[in-house]
Amino acid sequence: MKVVLQAESQECGLACLVMIANYHGFHLDLMSLRRRFSISLKGTNLAQLVRYAQNLEFSCRPLRLELEDIGKLRLPCILHWNMNHFVVLQKLRGNRVYLLDPALGYRVLSLREASAHFTGIALELSPNTMFRPAQQKPRVRLRDLIGRAVGLKRALTNIFVLALALEIVALLSPQVTQWVVDGALVSADRNLLLIAVLGGCLLLIIDFVLRMARGWMGLRLNQQLSLQWSSNLFSHLLSLPWTFFEKRLLGDIIARFQSLGAIRNVLANGAIMVVLDGLVTLITLGMMLVYSKPLSGIVLSAIALYGILRLVFYQPLRNASEERIVLTAREHSYFIETIRAIQPLKLFNTASLRLATWQNLLADAQNRDVATQKLLLMFASLNSLIFGLESMLLLYMGGLAVLNKELSLGMLLAFTAYKSQFTGRASKLIDFGIEIRMLALHAERLADIALERPEPESSVETDLTRIEPSIELRDVSFRYAEGEPWILRNMSLTIKAGESVAIVGRSGCGKSTLFKLMLGLLTPTEGEILVGGVPVRQLGPQALRNLVGAVMQEDHLFAGSLAENIASFDPEASQERIEEAARQANIHKAIEKMPMGYQTLMAEMGSGLSGGQRQRILLARALYKQPRILAMDEATSHLDLHSEQHVLQALRQMVVTHITIAHRRETIAFAKRLICLKNGTVVEDIRLDDSQAIS
Repeated sequence: MKVVLQAESQECGLACLVMIANYHGFHLDLMSLRRRFSISLKGTNLAQLVRYAQNLEFSCRPLRLELEDIGKLRLPCILHWNMNHFVVLQKLRGNRVYLLDPALGYRVLSLREASAHFTGIALELSPNTMFRPAQQKPRVRLRDLIGRAVGLKRALTNIFVLALALEIVALLSPQVTQWVVDGALVSADRNLLLIAVLGGCLLLIIDFVLRMARGWMGLRLNQQLSLQWSSNLFSHLLSLPWTFFEKRLLGDIIARFQSLGAIRNVLANGAIMVVLDGLVTLITLGMMLVYSKPLSGIVLSAIALYGILRLVFYQPLRNASEERIVLTAREHSYFIETIRAIQPLKLFNTASLRLATWQNLLADAQNRDVATQKLLLMFASLNSLIFGLESMLLLYMGGLAVLNKELSLGMLLAFTAYKSQFTGRASKLIDFGIEIRMLALHAERLADIALERPEPESSVETDLTRIEPSIELRDVSFRYAEGEPWILRNMSLTIKAGESVAIVGRSGCGKSTLFKLMLGLLTPTEGEILVGGVPVRQLGPQALRNLVGAVMQEDHLFAGSLAENIASFDPEASQERIEEAARQANIHKAIEKMPMGYQTLMAEMGSGLSGGQRQRILLARALYKQPRILAMDEATSHLDLHSEQHVLQALRQMVVTHITIAHRRETIAFAKRLICLKNGTVVEDIRLDDSQAIS
């Protein structure tokens, strides 16, 4: 069985299903299963896991048992672990359990160690009569991962020509040695010696020039590929829906993105050389056979042993590399989260606890590194032993051949030079083959980003000036995953153009979810949403967001000047519009009092500003867009009463459709319509006039 590592913190159950399905011959990947079964941010419970397994044509048998009865289970099976996790029990040997952990990889624990984690719940899975082995794992193509690279063919052709010239020079070099030893030295011909040495020097100069040219072109090619491939992938990453980022750890996304560098290094540096290495390997092998077939047999035997050694160590090193990437990504995510949350850590004196947890994560990653280094050390030692024995055997057999007059000393030296080239190139070919296989690891990780479906876009250009800023919900229902409770249920609602609406209700009633559906961040599970009478799926999320200015409850500012943040880093920003938006948000005077005014620089995430200042700058950013629909989620919660009244008065004068989520009485009083939610449905829809008061 192969370990399948989870990409999202809540999909351990799906990863376990993939491992067991692969074991029984139904080959699929985690991405396919993720698209087939939607997973909630809260994870998967046993009942959902049984339903998913039955959908894959497995018969399921959930069990409650004691640890001492674990040997009676039908393996492989799924174990409930640590109260919040699932792992696959692969086998049981004596008092040791062998686990495939979607979070950590392959693990071997004693029964005593397992008792601290096993909850007593297991799930046996066996194929039913409808189960059919199949191959549903999609092939990952390079073009799908990296997109198109401009100028790649021409650059590769130039590098190939230079590399070919270098190989010709390298093949001529052993002949110089043979001429000197067998020609000049044997006949004591000083002129021939001088000519041979001068010829060798000329070859060195040509070799130097060609290497410099090839190296420079290689650097340029690597730079171009890095820029183009990284830009293509980052562009695709930014086009993915908001839910993709909501479910993933930041460190894991970064680690997956870095897999692009590993693919680029192998392909850019090895694609040309593998062709040349193959050519040179054949030529040098032919030259070796011309000199001595017995000595060539020794060299070929050593290369064959090296190839076998690489294959034996391939799978352990691949598993170790994958586990290291996952463990390092988890440690990086925890590190980033800790730095961002330094304020509450200081306030609650929990920095030491956080440090201890991070040290454990770091130790896990380093322990994996130690295990990997042990494998590499063993491989390197065996490799040295093989080629060391080969050299000794060649020295003995070659010496005998010279003594028996079968070879001259110059021929032996030339053979040794060709042998060095042959073993070096043949080893590189074997290594490249292993690296290509190893790229499957990086390709699978990168595919989680590159093959993810981007947000749907409308194929028809829409004139947004003709779109009326009204919103209509028709029987909209939403839940995050199958089996999860409905957040919104059969909601029908119309907000007319120019209306000012406040959405209220207790926490958890669905206000923020409704908000995100209106903004296109979420897609309704059932029903549809229309803006200006046009379905959002037809309009497209980008066109919708061009109509909307939004201030979210968990909004962010970026490192840069205040003006840049208000204008959303628009390269053609209008200072007049920036100042007008700041006045409407009641932040203009505060900015003017700052040392650099609108050019005052902010730190990352807007630190250095008060909560009220940050909220007003976020509001100014939304107003700078001159939106036709203004959506605000508790956007004035950090403002004092005077500032809030000033902002609300400015908003009242704007001709926009205004939708706000609010709890404060002053914010609700600003609205002309009150929509009250309870348990995902509208329980009150009240239209107000200026004379009515809100209790």
